[in-house]
Formats: sequence, structure tokens, C-alpha cells
Amino acid sequence: MELVTNAPSGAADQTVVGVGRNQAPPKSLPATATFILSEAGRKASLLAGGDGKALQTLALNVPAGRLHLVSVDRQGVARLRLRPRFELDGEQRVVRLDSSPAFDAPPNPEELLRLAARNHELEQAFHAARTAATLTRQEAQREVRERVAQAFLADQGQRAVAHPPPTQRSCVIEAEGRRIVFDVSVDPVLAKPVAIEATRRFRTDQRARREQNLQERAKQLALHEEKQQFVADWIAKHGTAEQQARQAAGVLPMAEAIEAIAEQVFAPASDHQRYVRDGAARLQELLRANPGYADIVVVPSDVIAETTVLKTATAAEWATVEQLRRVFPSGTVTLMAQRLRCGKVAKPVEHREVFVAVALAMGPITVRRELKVPET
Repeated sequence: MELVTNAPSGAADQTVVGVGRNQAPPKSLPATATFILSEAGRKASLLAGGDGKALQTLALNVPAGRLHLVSVDRQGVARLRLRPRFELDGEQRVVRLDSSPAFDAPPNPEELLRLAARNHELEQAFHAARTAATLTRQEAQREVRERVAQAFLADQGQRAVAHPPPTQRSCVIEAEGRRIVFDVSVDPVLAKPVAIEATRRFRTDQRARREQNLQERAKQLALHEEKQQFVADWIAKHGTAEQQARQAAGVLPMAEAIEAIAEQVFAPASDHQRYVRDGAARLQELLRANPGYADIVVVPSDVIAETTVLKTATAAEWATVEQLRRVFPSGTVTLMAQRLRCGKVAKPVEHREVFVAVALAMGPITVRRELKVPET
């Protein structure tokens, strides 16, 4: 004890003074902290002599070792990093909230610094989780792309989307319920073989379709020439002198010649009246019989016609079908009905007519005629 008591006090004082001279004073950065006061906090602020406003700004000094808790904008204004906020939800996941923290009592600088530090830690965890989720999603997408690419290259029957057409730099493949783009500029290792193969198959299909179209075109031209020759031979043998003259001059319409052939072919059924599709006239006749609609004029554009093949037939209708089948055993006889409607009036007017369609093959052409079924 005496040694301590008799120790030279000047030496101790000199040591303390030396340390104070060599140690630099701690540095701090003036910053502002913005937060929100709840109703209870606004009451507490008024009781403490504050302004009681919801949005509060507090000036504080942030130590140099905690400058990571401060953000400085382009105007040189330093703010404590309290917004956006990062918190844990009920599932212990970090969520981001774009609002300032709220307090039930005005906080002191130390409390704000602790909150900023926790916010900083949660922010790091938030970005780490997002990065991990992004990497997981990218890896899953990579696996899907590899799987689709392998399946496409292995299956020669698969094709890329035709619009946009595939090129050797990019293509689009529909697989697994999505459209997957293979672009050489993004993923050359995986996309290049797929794009090249897709382009090859696309061009091969184009050549095949072009060849098929040319063949079909040649067949149609040959059939047309055959029809023209058949019509010319029939006109030369059965046509009138005037028709033969026009046929020789090349001005006889094909439709007129086919109608002349049909007149000769369907001559055995001349006792059956032809069915004429004059829906406007038929509906006009019905409206004229109604005093309330006597002044209405029906034009073809007002007529709605619906033609169907009948699945049931009355005795009279079936007798007509059987009679025509005996007259034209090699033809096709079909019982049909046409329903006419006019929506021009408040209460739609409807009319139903039954007829028989007879089709006969005459060499390369088919003649058709519609005949009325006698009304019962």
C-alpha cells in the first residue's frame, strides 16, 4: 500500500497525458433519422414538449465505425438507413416494407442506431435469400431447357414454332406447357445445336410443302383440263348450234355448259318441281299475309337461312326419296330442309321447306339438282 501511495504522481499523470496526445479524437458523421409516431407516440411527444407530428426527423451523430448504417444522396445529405424496412414474418422469412418505422414513444439516438443495425442485418439476409432463390430458379430453368433440347434433338418429329420462323441463331419450341426460346447470343452452347436443327427441319418441311403444293396444283390443272374436254365433247355432241359456235370460239361459260348437261341428266325427273332458294320472296309472301307486316319489304340480306340434313322423314317425304332413288340408282339422294328466318320484324317470322338433293357423277364432273318435296 505504501508503495502505491508513495508512487510518483507525476509519472502517472505524464503517462495519461501522453496517451491523450497520441490518440486521435473519434470521428462521427451527422445524419438524420426519419420515423413515424403512432397516436400514443404523438401524445407522448406533446407531453415532452414536441410538435406531436406523425412524421418525425431526428438529427444524430453516427460513429465512424457504423457508417454502413448511413446512406448519402447526391446532394450530400446523410440519412440513417431505416427505410425500406426489413422484418421477419410469421414464417420467419425476411420481408421488405417500403415504410418508415413506427414508435409508440419518441426514440433516442441509441435506439435508432440499434434499429438501423438490425435492419442492416435483415437486409443482408433478404438479399441473400433472393439471390439463392434466383440461382435455384435459374438452375431449374436450365434443367428444363436441357431436357427440352435433348428431347427435341432426339425426336425427328418435333418442330419449332413456325412464327417467328427458326433461324440458325434462335428458335422457339413449345414444350411442357410453355414457349422456350433458344438464342445463341444468350446461351451458345445449348442453343446453337437446337437452332441449327430446328432451322434444318423447318426448311425441309418448306421444301416438302412446296413440292406437295406443286403436285396438287398439277392435279387440279389436269382435272380442270379433263372437265373442259368432257364439256367440249358433250357440247359437240348434244349442244345447240349456238352453244357449239360459242364453244368453238372459247366463250361458252363452263357453268352454262354444266347446266345444260344437268338438264339432260335430270330429264327423267322432270315431273318433280325444282326447289328454288328464294328465301326473301317466300318470307315476303308470309309477311304480306299478316296485316301488321304488310308494308315491310324483305331483301336477301334480311334472310337467315339454315340448311340441315333431315334425320327423320314423313311418309310422303320418304316416298319421294325412294322414287328418286329408283330413277337415279347411281346417284346420291339426300333429304334436306331449309329453315328461313327474318329478324327484321319484332316477332321473328320463320318458314321451313323440305327438298331433296340429287347428285350424279358424269365423268370428271358432278351435277346436282334440288327438287321440291310435294307439300302434304
